[in-house]
Amino acid sequence: MRVTNNMMNSQLLLNLNRNGVRMNDLQTQMYTGRKLNKPSDDPVGITYSMRYRAELSSNEQHQANVDSALSWLDFTDTMVGQVGDVIKRVKELTVQASNSTNPQSALTSIKTEIEQLKEQLIDIANSKMNDKYIFNGQTYDKKPYDFTKTADHLSDTSNVGDLSSDDGKINFIVGESVQLAINVTGNDIFGSPSEKDDDHLFTMMDRLIGALGNSDFPKISEQLDKLDSRLDKVMTVRSEIGSKTNRVELMGNRLEDLGLNLTDMQAKTEDADYEKVIIQSKISESIYNASLAAGSKIISTSLVDFLR
Repeated sequence: MRVTNNMMNSQLLLNLNRNGVRMNDLQTQMYTGRKLNKPSDDPVGITYSMRYRAELSSNEQHQANVDSALSWLDFTDTMVGQVGDVIKRVKELTVQASNSTNPQSALTSIKTEIEQLKEQLIDIANSKMNDKYIFNGQTYDKKPYDFTKTADHLSDTSNVGDLSSDDGKINFIVGESVQLAINVTGNDIFGSPSEKDDDHLFTMMDRLIGALGNSDFPKISEQLDKLDSRLDKVMTVRSEIGSKTNRVELMGNRLEDLGLNLTDMQAKTEDADYEKVIIQSKISESIYNASLAAGSKIISTSLVDFLR
């Protein structure tokens, strides 16, 4: 087969273009630090890269949920701890008041403090975090223990034992197919209307306040066992909060490890090996320059050269 100048020039341009494209790809990897810059670089690798990115995005959202859940649980634990402290103080005052030698003036002083402690409990029951009432279940946008104002702009809390919080659970997704209810309700802490005649905390305090005003020592003493019963329930709820906190922290550690593993796999799929790329780029550059040098000799040859 006769090899013409046109064939030689076409082959030269084809080889120059191929070597130039190879050198450009390697230089692009050096500039970007990535070996996958377009789908055609590695169709299979792009598939894995997109999968890792989706899993990393999901993992980051789960980690954000874990942080939010921990904040909610920590705040709830603090509030429940304050409830326990108030109950302990009420119990101390009740023990003092149960002594029948106390004059009415002493009972009145105790009664005044217990009234203030009741107001403190109501404030705790209406605690908010991020503009959400933490003890009202799924209706966290509504105050669980809301009262009408009297003519002197004071709240009438005498019917607090009839109020009930929402029992809905607030679930946080803290992992793939892992949901955890992180809230406790006012009914769990203070008692529900069905417990009004038993150890409902607010009703119990109302009975105690009335007994202190009437010097009813037997009735004052009756509240001690009920206070112990309610305190046990509060401590049980607090231990459950602690268990949930431990579970969420473990999930957070697991998600952190998963994120590191996914990031490592993504890097192996997407990132360029600088040492290897630099060596290949230098080799490719040398090949391209050699092609240009060889091509200059071929292209410079013309008909005049053959007529000499």
